[in-house]
Amino acid sequence: MSPPIFRPRWRSGFYALPAVIAGIFLLSGSAAAATGPIRSAPAEREIARCIQSASAGKSWLEKTLWGLRDQEAGWIGAEVFNTNGTHDLGPLQVNSSWVPKFAALTGRSERSVRYWLINDPCFNVQAARWLFLAALRTTGDYWKAVGVYHSPTAWRQHRYASSVATKLRERYGLAVFD
Repeated sequence: MSPPIFRPRWRSGFYALPAVIAGIFLLSGSAAAATGPIRSAPAEREIARCIQSASAGKSWLEKTLWGLRDQEAGWIGAEVFNTNGTHDLGPLQVNSSWVPKFAALTGRSERSVRYWLINDPCFNVQAARWLFLAALRTTGDYWKAVGVYHSPTAWRQHRYASSVATKLRERYGLAVFD
């Protein structure tokens, strides 16, 4: 598996420098290292802010996004190779197969969309929100939509939804949606 690719983060006048030597971590709020992610407090706060914003005051949607986040365990700067040749990108590990669709929806280049999915936590969370809600509209079933977020394959959907349910119980307790 190849290490994550380092890219500078150009956001709000703050420049995160790429890592120069593998194993050195720059705690810029969006740093990742060749040996794995760094979950810095500023990065985690930014992801939390993005999830809260994307949920638009809907508690069930905020909890769902946290369940997906906890299951996916991505980070700002994540670019994780899959055996099928795709990559899982950013904090909610949005699959790179969606890049052309999001490029068409936004009217932006695929290169820009891929960069934003990897490095902009709010863009990543909004993309994850869109994927989940599109699946919910299509299936009409909450847990099926959670599974569709992960895979088009039924047995993988079931396994994934079960794992997300576990993550939700761990985070919110047994009465997660009460």
